[in-house]
Amino acid sequence: MNLFVFGLGFTGRHFAARARARFETVRATVTDPAAADRIAAETSFAMRAFGPEADDPRIAADLADTDVLLVSAPPGEAGDPVLARYADAVAASRIRWIGYLSTIGVYGDQGGAWTDEATPATPRSARSKVRLDAEAAWLALGAATGKAVQIFRLSGIYGPGRNPIVKLREGRSQRIVKAGQVFNRIHVDDIATTLLASIDRPRPGAIYNVTDDEPAAPQTVTEHAAALTGLPLPPAIDFETADLSPMARSFYGENKRVRNRLIRDELGVALAYPTYREGLAALKDQP
Repeated sequence: MNLFVFGLGFTGRHFAARARARFETVRATVTDPAAADRIAAETSFAMRAFGPEADDPRIAADLADTDVLLVSAPPGEAGDPVLARYADAVAASRIRWIGYLSTIGVYGDQGGAWTDEATPATPRSARSKVRLDAEAAWLALGAATGKAVQIFRLSGIYGPGRNPIVKLREGRSQRIVKAGQVFNRIHVDDIATTLLASIDRPRPGAIYNVTDDEPAAPQTVTEHAAALTGLPLPPAIDFETADLSPMARSFYGENKRVRNRLIRDELGVALAYPTYREGLAALKDQP
């Protein structure tokens, strides 16, 4: 079996490394040709450049020789870039499983209520609206071709090198307080576990929330990270006066508690890091 990953970012690279032994060949894209060369030298992956200013001519042939396709490249204002360029190649290929990485942001603001896959998607931000459109386009391709397309709606991703402990160490952490605000999170290794389980049990048209068991206030997670490591705790900052980018501020405009029951009941996923406590404990001694 061969794997192709569009968008070898934090999640895609972790998944490809975890899944490497399953595949004869792993091919993947990044937007920068120089980065593609560097990653190819560091790994056993065959790297391609794909983005607004790059489109490796080998990709079409790669897709014809692919069995499992993971799409982690984000959509743009014009829609999904992979479908825009390679929908026909994917449709004509032998690909049997397609995973599209989306976001729980498509649910919009639920006023702190519990949310599952049956909750109507009501995205508020422009970036979440284009995500929902991209989901629909991939599901339509699956329905038209008979390929097993699955959508994975991810919550806030953390893992080695990208977590609240790193932010504390680097002096980049802010302890933002907004009454009643909670977020779900997911360790990147649990994302990989979920994807591998779905590859073993494909269900065409499936949508899965990939998230931890315990939504928590952001300041609570920061406080736990500081207590766990002995690092200084930054002062509490009221959300209304916090210096946040427009994108960061928009995240606080959506409040929901997301359930993950379907990945457990249908795919048999047992999270290694069911809450931020287990996740941070595993990361506290890592660089």
